[in-house]
Amino acid sequence: MTVLGIDNLTDDILTSIKDLRCGLLCNQASVNREFVHSRFVLSEIPSFRLKCIFSPQHGFAAEKQDNMIESDHGVDRETGLTIYSLYGQHRRPTAEMFDDIDVLFIDLNDVGTRVYTFIYTMAYCLEAATESGKKVIVLDRPNPIGGLAVEGNLLKKEFTSFVGLYPLPMRHGMTIGELALLFNDGFNIGADLEVVRMAGWRRSMYFEQTGLPWVFPSPNMPTPTTALVYPGQVIWEGTNVSEGRGTTLPFELVGAPYWEIERIQHLLSKDVLDGCLLRPVLFEPTSGKWAGRSCCGFQVHVLDRHVFKPYRTSLALYQTVFSLYNEEFGYKKPPYEYEFEMLPMDLILGNRSLRKQIEAGVPITELEQQWQPELEQFIEKRKPYLLYEE
Repeated sequence: MTVLGIDNLTDDILTSIKDLRCGLLCNQASVNREFVHSRFVLSEIPSFRLKCIFSPQHGFAAEKQDNMIESDHGVDRETGLTIYSLYGQHRRPTAEMFDDIDVLFIDLNDVGTRVYTFIYTMAYCLEAATESGKKVIVLDRPNPIGGLAVEGNLLKKEFTSFVGLYPLPMRHGMTIGELALLFNDGFNIGADLEVVRMAGWRRSMYFEQTGLPWVFPSPNMPTPTTALVYPGQVIWEGTNVSEGRGTTLPFELVGAPYWEIERIQHLLSKDVLDGCLLRPVLFEPTSGKWAGRSCCGFQVHVLDRHVFKPYRTSLALYQTVFSLYNEEFGYKKPPYEYEFEMLPMDLILGNRSLRKQIEAGVPITELEQQWQPELEQFIEKRKPYLLYEE
């Protein structure tokens, strides 16, 4: 049974923060095993002084949709505390926000993919804490897609954005607490940081093995299966292909009105589809791309998550579609997550030359071989910050 960081606070930590003013970065998914929200768990601790709340992208209630749909500051109806939005006018805490606190607790659910913005809100908070001399305590949570598999090219520095601040692979295989340590030490932020470890979590575990309840951390992340396909399926955000938003299966569904199943299946190489099946479907999004239009496409069914490579699978499908529908296929235009010049697809992939090679038809397996040395370097770099055994 996995015990979350929120339920694993030690006496030493509680003594160190006694009577200090605390803030909490969280959203509605920040609950413990009994579905009690972390702000209430912390407030039950004697001498704990919760002064304010900070919220990431999608808002405190995780009700806002994607890409620059902002949240305003507000007030928590249940506690009366101020909620500072870190996805609105400000994406990093201001000095005035931090004036009210001595310690910032962070309790967020990450989903194991480089482009998920919660980890960069955490990074900005670490930077602000360094500047203001505040302490940060990260309450660790599982990586829902495990801590062993690592996949993809590393982000190139020139494509740094709010969907990629550091040279991570698309699937990084780290918990949010481990990422905090990597960002803080490995990428030289230098905050006063402490990570409250989980108990009973192993790197080999997927979310269903933790015994914990899944609460959606963002509106289009409804299930652990969504998180599992997300490292690959998120690339469609940078195109005119529907990634299933506006349906009950976001990211599991992919398609467009101009797709033709038999042509795609005929060209798509089967050797890149290990561990999954692409089942032909028709779907009609109610919002987002192709809203109200019938889309021909696939549902990604993961048959063996231990061999399934989401990034490889989606890149192969993208390459196939690009080659078949060069006139109909299109890329999303800027802006994307506050970057107003670069192509969103380049930001998502983290490397423009990778996009060019995919367009040129370089086999995905060859691209994997190209990025393998840098991926191995990342695997070595992360080792000092890993907190859990296999």
